[in-house]
Amino acid sequence: MKICCIGAGYVGGPTMAMIALKCPDLEVNVVDMNAARIAAWQSDQLPIYEPGLDDVVRQARGRNLHFSTDIAAKIKSADIIFVAVNTPTKTYGVGAGRAADLRYIESVARTIAEHATGPKIIVEKSTIPVKTADTIRTILGSNGNGLKVQVLSNPEFLAEGTAVQDLLDPDRVLIGGERTPEGDKAVETLVSVYARWVPRERIITTNLWSSELSKLVANAFLAQRISSINSISALCEATGADVDEVAHAIGRDSRIGPKFLKSSVGFGGSCFQKDILNLTYLCESFGLPEVAAYWNQVVTMNDWQKKRFAARIVKELFNSVADKKVAVLGFAFKKDTNDTRESAAINVCRDLLSEHAHVCVYDPKVPAEEIQAGLLGKGAANPRLTVARSAYEACAGAHAIAVVTEWDEFRQLDYRRIFDGMPKPAFVFDGRNILDLAALRQIGFRTFGIGKAG
Repeated sequence: MKICCIGAGYVGGPTMAMIALKCPDLEVNVVDMNAARIAAWQSDQLPIYEPGLDDVVRQARGRNLHFSTDIAAKIKSADIIFVAVNTPTKTYGVGAGRAADLRYIESVARTIAEHATGPKIIVEKSTIPVKTADTIRTILGSNGNGLKVQVLSNPEFLAEGTAVQDLLDPDRVLIGGERTPEGDKAVETLVSVYARWVPRERIITTNLWSSELSKLVANAFLAQRISSINSISALCEATGADVDEVAHAIGRDSRIGPKFLKSSVGFGGSCFQKDILNLTYLCESFGLPEVAAYWNQVVTMNDWQKKRFAARIVKELFNSVADKKVAVLGFAFKKDTNDTRESAAINVCRDLLSEHAHVCVYDPKVPAEEIQAGLLGKGAANPRLTVARSAYEACAGAHAIAVVTEWDEFRQLDYRRIFDGMPKPAFVFDGRNILDLAALRQIGFRTFGIGKAG
């Protein structure tokens, strides 16, 4: 069996590497139009940072895992074609700001229709709206050569930072297909691949539409929990309660559970906000405005939490950060990844810059040029924005420190040394609740945590 994955990004690369590792008898080809990205996958410096990924790729690369820009040839030879291209939120036209932009999905479908010969199983790996399979089937069925295909939905449930472990030991693998003899056969073919290392009871099969919708709903429910506890964090600050203690208390209820009750400056990443906005657009499209409004409030609460954090910094620094240095520790949307998409740090930094603060950013995995471009746009500059090469450099001479990514190294810094190099009073704003605020107060810092009394 030969597998081809179109798209060498955060989903396609790690997923295919794991399949190749666990199925050494299968030929796995990852293809992409981006030659620089393919070259990076073939090098010692992979295009994405993910703990454990280097080792997985090294074991399989050159044996049965290959990376290429020759999309046409790999489509022709493949039995199963995974589609793992980007599906960003539309920025134009009908549904702008909410609907998924399916131009890359359509382009891939047309490319497959142009080059495919013989029967194929097409697997949707990208996060897509319900009924996208109809679009793919329509395009493939219109190529005039009688191409026989089965379209399956196999959404990814990877958390960046733990993607390798999520692939190695998943909670579940979801596969949706048509409820026909041909569809059932295609589903079983894909099931047999994952069953090489995933217990059968964790492989869930559904109809096509249930699988497509489940990905959006899963992310919406997870994001809803974060926004819910973040809304309570504001109440905790007003009443003197501690949000971590509240979260622990309610998390011990077996009906609720402890996961995704960690209050913070706000969720980010490529999935949560995009998928909720897509879900709200789908609801409105099907005449369900009340349902759309319900889910949209999750995004509204998340945006408010980011603004609230930046506003707290301004307020505590005597209602002005103009010409004051603020060290922002972290720019990735979460630890153990170099992904900055929808990172809370972007909003916090922009809000501080708009208040004329001098913002100095440090992140251990995000390059300086990406931080600059993410905040200002490619090629733009702002004399009030600098990027440091270490946390100590960022904090030197800062009036305040804002922790916005929960990197482990930020817990281990010598805060006595940092305090000695800061103007007084010196402030710490912990947007991830990872620091020992009591210990910092003993040093002399004025400290503020999310959902903690000031």
